[in-house]
Amino acid sequence: MIKVLVAALVGTLIGIVVMVAVIAIAGTDTSDASSVGIGSLPLSTFTPSTSTPSSPPSSSGGSSGPTSSGGGGDATKGETLFTDKTCAGCHAVAPGTASPFAGAPNLADLNAAGSLTEDVILTQIANAAAPMPAGLATGQDAKDIAAYVLTLGK
Repeated sequence: MIKVLVAALVGTLIGIVVMVAVIAIAGTDTSDASSVGIGSLPLSTFTPSTSTPSSPPSSSGGSSGPTSSGGGGDATKGETLFTDKTCAGCHAVAPGTASPFAGAPNLADLNAAGSLTEDVILTQIANAAAPMPAGLATGQDAKDIAAYVLTLGK
């Protein structure tokens, strides 16, 4: 048992030494690095509004796919933007599934529970609550994403 623990400790130390040597040799210059621009992700979680909407979100009339909603957004465009703006990298959109990022809620489940309105979604996109970075979409893009999210879980 002691041999195993000593071997693990020695292996860890060797790994640290190798890592430090690689950093020292390669340097830490990041001037040519690229970023996907999703910002920092703090460890806290999103908490949806606890107030109940005065009326449920309007339905688009029985169609099963993303369509345009009455709130000024285009759900079809919103679906594409949802992926392009990195929303899909964190949020699940299929009811009952885990989100790719544990701190991000499943938007289909929130919408099915009646927790979302266009105003709630637009406020979240604009201002965010950690771990989501604020301002990932603005203007018509944000309205289109909101329209798409309001089709989820229905």
